[in-house]
Amino acid sequence: VSGYTPMNNKTYDCTEGLEDGSGPCSCQDCTKACGPTPVPPALPPPWTILGIDAMTVIMWISYTAFLLIFIGVVLGAWFNASCCETLGERFENALRIVFSSWGSFCVQHPFLVILSSLMVIGASSGGLAYMRITTDPVELWSSPTSQAREEKNYFDSHFGPFFRTAQLIITTPLNDTFLYSPYFGGSDVPFGAILDKNILHQVLDLQLEIEGLVATYEGQNVTLKDLCLAPLAPYNDNCTILSVLNYFQNSHAVLDHMKGDEFYVYADFHSHFLYCVSAPASLNDTTLLHDPCLGTFGGPVFPWLALGGYDDSNFNNATALVITFPLNNYLNDTVRQGKTLAWEKEFIKFMKNFNNPNLTIAFSAERSIEDEIDRESNSDIRTIVISYVIMFVYISLALGHIQSFRRLLVDSKVSLGIAGILIVLSSVSSSLGIFSYAGIPLTLIVIEVIPFLVLAVGVDNIFIIVQTYQRDERMPQEEIHQQIGRILGDVAPSMFLSSFSETVAFFLGALSNMPAVRTFSMFAGLAVFIDFLLQISCFVSLLGLDARRQEVRLSEMMFTHYEAPVYFVVEEGLNYSSPEGQNVVCGGVGCNNDSLVQQVYTASLIMVNPSCVSCRPMTPSGKQRPEGEDFMRFLPMFLSDNPNVKCGKGGHAAYATAVDLYPNNTGVGATYFMTYHTILKDSPDFIDALKMARVLAKNISQSIDHKVFAYSVFYVFYEQYLTIAYDTALNLSVSLASIFVVTTVLLGFELWSAVIVSITIAMILVNMFGVMWLWDISLNAVSLVNLVMSCGISVEFCSHIVRAFSISVKKNRVERAEEALAHMGSSVFSGITLTKFGGILILALSKSQIFQVFYFRMYLAIVLLGATHGLIFLPVLLSYIGPSVNKAKVFAANSRYAGTEREHLLNY
Repeated sequence: VSGYTPMNNKTYDCTEGLEDGSGPCSCQDCTKACGPTPVPPALPPPWTILGIDAMTVIMWISYTAFLLIFIGVVLGAWFNASCCETLGERFENALRIVFSSWGSFCVQHPFLVILSSLMVIGASSGGLAYMRITTDPVELWSSPTSQAREEKNYFDSHFGPFFRTAQLIITTPLNDTFLYSPYFGGSDVPFGAILDKNILHQVLDLQLEIEGLVATYEGQNVTLKDLCLAPLAPYNDNCTILSVLNYFQNSHAVLDHMKGDEFYVYADFHSHFLYCVSAPASLNDTTLLHDPCLGTFGGPVFPWLALGGYDDSNFNNATALVITFPLNNYLNDTVRQGKTLAWEKEFIKFMKNFNNPNLTIAFSAERSIEDEIDRESNSDIRTIVISYVIMFVYISLALGHIQSFRRLLVDSKVSLGIAGILIVLSSVSSSLGIFSYAGIPLTLIVIEVIPFLVLAVGVDNIFIIVQTYQRDERMPQEEIHQQIGRILGDVAPSMFLSSFSETVAFFLGALSNMPAVRTFSMFAGLAVFIDFLLQISCFVSLLGLDARRQEVRLSEMMFTHYEAPVYFVVEEGLNYSSPEGQNVVCGGVGCNNDSLVQQVYTASLIMVNPSCVSCRPMTPSGKQRPEGEDFMRFLPMFLSDNPNVKCGKGGHAAYATAVDLYPNNTGVGATYFMTYHTILKDSPDFIDALKMARVLAKNISQSIDHKVFAYSVFYVFYEQYLTIAYDTALNLSVSLASIFVVTTVLLGFELWSAVIVSITIAMILVNMFGVMWLWDISLNAVSLVNLVMSCGISVEFCSHIVRAFSISVKKNRVERAEEALAHMGSSVFSGITLTKFGGILILALSKSQIFQVFYFRMYLAIVLLGATHGLIFLPVLLSYIGPSVNKAKVFAANSRYAGTEREHLLNY
């Protein structure tokens, strides 16, 4: 058909007729035969502002930024930059006056400031009493408004949550294989060592022990029978256990059952196994044993769910046994959920202590992910503490201006080092407390990352304040509070620039649709800003007290999952009692060619053989199905009927939970149709499975003219990867744009300086992506959090140098770059680079993968790239294309220091 591409990407000539030989077909028939071409669904923007999508917002921010640069350049050329320079100098002078006065006040009234700070910290940290920590992976990685979460909520509310699982994967170190020779003829059949009868007996012992486990919850005993999925209850309360031992009715006697005489064995577990893997729903294996294959729970055990390591369909070659215990899951039922968690905990404890030299077992329970997140965090507390101790010792020694061993106790800054650490922890606890008051739960990423982040930012500012004080000489007739106030007036605008830029960047990062990134951004933004406020108040007061102590002491010294199930959910509203409604979903005789079941089946064939095209015509003949009132009369009977020897079509086990009936059986609401994904081994497999399932669901929706969506338990974890590139570009673009705007304002409207800062940070981010590729660090929510954090920390490496360059009054760019690097470079190097470097190296000793990969490697890259760009690349760049000297600032500086030694130095 002209302009039409079938799914197999081959030419389809409709003139040759359909496969059933029914003659030439129309374009409509061809479409039904081949199916619509899969087109990946368009991804909606993660967030909007006043109805405008995020990319439009970013575009307008970019246009506005370039427009501001253009206007600044034009105005500078037209007015010889005098207006901009004067405005910048006045803004700079206003900040200097405010911070100088505030610093002098803090030194004059230290106890008032410190006591007030402690009261604010205490009130804010009081919210920790309401702190809630989220370890649920769904809440960490999936937004409540995302498509996967909305579909999960729909599924849970109509059919109940997807069942929980406890699972064993069993192999054996034995390498023996054996041949089975059928008595009634046929080729020899090789069996793997894991299917040896003695091994199967040992595995059955283990399975029965697990069935007998007893846990305790609030004084009540809890067993597997209380929790397990029993599809035929109450008529059959046996637990569903997906295991090859269910082919033998979970019985040692059945496993040993054989027919033979003293000369020959006619049938035994070999023949029974071979029959059951080919007909798992059989009630009679047709051998001389006549044993059933159907599980004791009343359902079949499909071999691909219970065996692993086989080739093609030769299940006898399997190298692994898979035993799965499905457990009921409960929505908003804390008591039942608590019982399930208690049993899973007992199961994990039992398996950790289980030992059998013939069996190698990997095991997991539904709670294993959350347990592992907790374990990963708790196991590295010692590593984190050692890291902080190293940084504290370094800070205490580096802050001191130690001139001799005799003056060690005088010149060391142990008290200030302790104060700096406590201020960081106080700012973090205040941030956590404030958001806990608001009912916002914490994540482990917040607890593990934010103290590290705030310490990096806070220590840098502390080094700037202390080292500037140590280099400064007190002016004649100047008291200590005036000196520290003057110093704070000089350095606080730079601290305010970096801290406010980071705060704005983090708060804008909270617009992310990903919960982990959003929560981190909110807590980090507030913690950084509180840390800045405590530094210019509480720390300045402590610095004044320490300065007085040092002067007094000097005076004294002078005088003295395998396959994942996927559900295609048909939302309520379809008329199942009509033939038309039945034909669009069913898969039997008379159903539509493009029915839901038929499309799923066709899609599965295409995944196996892309050249396969099915074309089954619709025929009115065949078995009639009930319609109208008869349909609703027989449907409840069908859903409650257990399969048996006379009628194997009973729908209780397979469909009872798949149909949401209206009250009093007046109609059918939502339904689901379960199938399985192919075996998914790694992240790309899961991502592709999610994409294709949504494509198929979209095609089905279009074909039956009714909304259908695909749901599987892993979708909420992998949906983030569908938009991770978009989220990364969005968060980093917004962060860079906010840093540019804030830097422009706080640098005295020097647009070119802001451009240089933004370019340098962008280069650091580009290099971060390169390091991630070289070091095999995947882009996910955790690494995105680190990238957002690196964007904030990079401000510290760049902004102080650029501001020192902008206020320098030296004659040319090279001298100004030298002065900026001399005055601020040491503080940046010792305050961030060395402080973090020692602490980061300890993280390499961590036992957890998340710390080694996402924290040690990425933190090390952040520090090294930030230091090299800020201390090497940036000064060189400024010496070539840095902004020209601000004449208004030169005049103001000469006036401010007229008649002093500094005037001579400024003009030197």
